[in-house]
Amino acid sequence: MLANPISIARWMVVAGSLGLLVVAALAGWLLRDQIFQTFQDPGEPFQTYSPPPPADYAAADAWFARGDFSDPEEAAVFFVHPTTYSGGANWNGALDKESANRQVIDIALPNYAAPFARSGVLFAPRYRQAALYAFMNNREDSVQARLFAHEDVARAFDAFLEDIGPDRPIILSGVGQGGFHALGLLIDRFAQDETLRSRLVAAYIIDAPVPLDLFSDALADIPPCETAEDVRCVFAYSYAQTEESDRIRILTERTMSWTPDRNLAFVEGRGLLCINPVLGTRTSEYASARQHRGGVAAEGLPPDTTPAPIPGQTGAQCADGILFVDEPRHRDLQRPNRLAEDFREPPFNLFYEDLRLDAAQRAFTLISILQEERRWAPPLEIVEDVEDAPVVPIPDRREF
Repeated sequence: MLANPISIARWMVVAGSLGLLVVAALAGWLLRDQIFQTFQDPGEPFQTYSPPPPADYAAADAWFARGDFSDPEEAAVFFVHPTTYSGGANWNGALDKESANRQVIDIALPNYAAPFARSGVLFAPRYRQAALYAFMNNREDSVQARLFAHEDVARAFDAFLEDIGPDRPIILSGVGQGGFHALGLLIDRFAQDETLRSRLVAAYIIDAPVPLDLFSDALADIPPCETAEDVRCVFAYSYAQTEESDRIRILTERTMSWTPDRNLAFVEGRGLLCINPVLGTRTSEYASARQHRGGVAAEGLPPDTTPAPIPGQTGAQCADGILFVDEPRHRDLQRPNRLAEDFREPPFNLFYEDLRLDAAQRAFTLISILQEERRWAPPLEIVEDVEDAPVVPIPDRREF
């Protein structure tokens, strides 16, 4: 018996509709980041945008962490958190954005600030961070949002210097967007001030590409951390797995970073610094999983809690400016499959214990160096005869 032509037609319509749904679903999956980006666009030029109110860094509520010192030679840690605000309504996140702040408190501090806070007193400012949207494209508006956020971080750092006094060692650390801002501080503040450079334990720039051309100009006096014993140096890496082609392209081509003259330019063709966190050195040598000291998924833990690290999870090797890692064995240390994941920091720190031990060793080394330098510092010259005292010209008041 021949099939009913009407039934066949209906079946074809249904099959065609299902096919279109499958194609649409597949296209939506492949383009999900672009769709997400579209919904996060503030829809207003940065030039006419009214940003949220600024922080008063003299006030306690302008800080996620603002610790107290118990040791006169204890190091101070200045930590700049990664992006936690997606965008949509603003180019820059408001300081009281609850969802963004909760991610800093629950994820960024316990996973990324805590390893360094074991070696000093933690300071972590709130700042009007550029939205995640501003890092998913390189529009002029997005660039302006990043620079605007950096102004907040620079003001916070100046307040931090006033708080800690003129002598303490400093650990500088930033992750993701925070790494971008920390690198800017190296150029703006440390590179311009020899005394400040002498207090730098190390600058840990994580998941924010650091172009090599900076070290022949703006950072000529702050070299990479070549060995595990170096201090007053830059420790940087951005990591990916070999199959993460999109993330690798973002890190090596599409990302913009600082130039020696304090502008921004693409990192492509500039070479990138890669320090292997498992080995603590600048090398292309492969570090096996047996050498990995441990990652931590510390979501929700207070920053002063010491979580148990999960060791032996990944091998790591620097190549072409990227730290290539093996897939971690433990599920808690595997990157989640979220929208715009290539631009986010995961809710764990794959090298938590490696960084903790590295920072502790370098802090101990610098404190020892500073003690020795102060011990052998020449005494102040005492002028016994007023007539022999040097004449110091009094500046014209108009200079002020």
